[in-house]
Amino acid sequence: MLKKGRGRFGAICLAAAMAAATVIGSASAQELREITVVLPHPGAIGQYPMHVAIGEGYFANEGLKVTVRAVDGSGQVVQAIAAGQGDIGVPGPGPLLSARMQGVDIVSFYNHFTKSQFGIMVGQDAPFQQLTDLKGKVIGIGTADGAEVSFARSMLDAAGMKEGADYTFLTVGDSGPATVAFQRGEIDAYAAATADAAILSMRGMNVRDVTPVEFQGYFGNGFAAMRPFIDANPTVMEGFGRALAKGAAFGQKPENREKVLQYSAVGNPQEAEDRKLLEALFDNIKLRVLPTDLSTGWGYNHPEQWQAWEKSLVASGSLKGPVDGLDKAYTNQFVAAWNEGLPQ
Repeated sequence: MLKKGRGRFGAICLAAAMAAATVIGSASAQELREITVVLPHPGAIGQYPMHVAIGEGYFANEGLKVTVRAVDGSGQVVQAIAAGQGDIGVPGPGPLLSARMQGVDIVSFYNHFTKSQFGIMVGQDAPFQQLTDLKGKVIGIGTADGAEVSFARSMLDAAGMKEGADYTFLTVGDSGPATVAFQRGEIDAYAAATADAAILSMRGMNVRDVTPVEFQGYFGNGFAAMRPFIDANPTVMEGFGRALAKGAAFGQKPENREKVLQYSAVGNPQEAEDRKLLEALFDNIKLRVLPTDLSTGWGYNHPEQWQAWEKSLVASGSLKGPVDGLDKAYTNQFVAAWNEGLPQ
């Protein structure tokens, strides 16, 4: 997950609403099935596989037209999908499991950020070297219900620290406002998403990551949908994921770098205004979407990683207890079809 967007779902920010310019194969523009994807923020480079799939015509080749909308955090992504205001969303594992505990049958079907997107950042020259040094301090967060908050709470709990007693979360907004909060002394640390460290540094706030090593391997936001939608649309799910996998693999090739940046700029022109920052973000993102084990394929959900997330969330109090039927929170049903013919 990249920067968190602002606003309620009723005032959805349109991050991109594009059909492929060229329809490949036998599909015609009239035959395209429109799919709405809801993101927790308006950033595009973090979703480069999707924007590549739009720009290269991979979705169109699968008979799909993808419209992208952004809301304010993973919690609102889940709400939007559950309410039928989108077909597919990209929530973090914490909010997804919390929703399932409340009876919402939302299922992760494509593991997008295979490595941790989050960490706790402190000023480069700050005296804090480990999480316990933040006892009694204020930790900034982008949104109250973002996936990075669950992640940070889990880390701090593992360090023996409880919210309210040992530290305080303060909602300050994304990395731009966070820079100001740091400089004013309003926060001592920041629960950051992938983009934030780069943005903070480029805005004059050099930071260090104090995330413990054992938490750096936790996967991040992935593509999810309600189970009835998945069950009723297997062809859509297969085509959507196959296009994503192609887009992800496309972006890993150095010779395609410029095209990736161009497609992402179409998805969010404002994000692309700072070319140096855009390149820095992409270099970070492409490492986080690369599967930890390519032999399992693009999009594969690792059961043991879901178990680790559940254990961590229960320990931190983000979940009241283990999820009933954790294996139903994710599926690898379509992974083989997505990866057929792709280099492993």
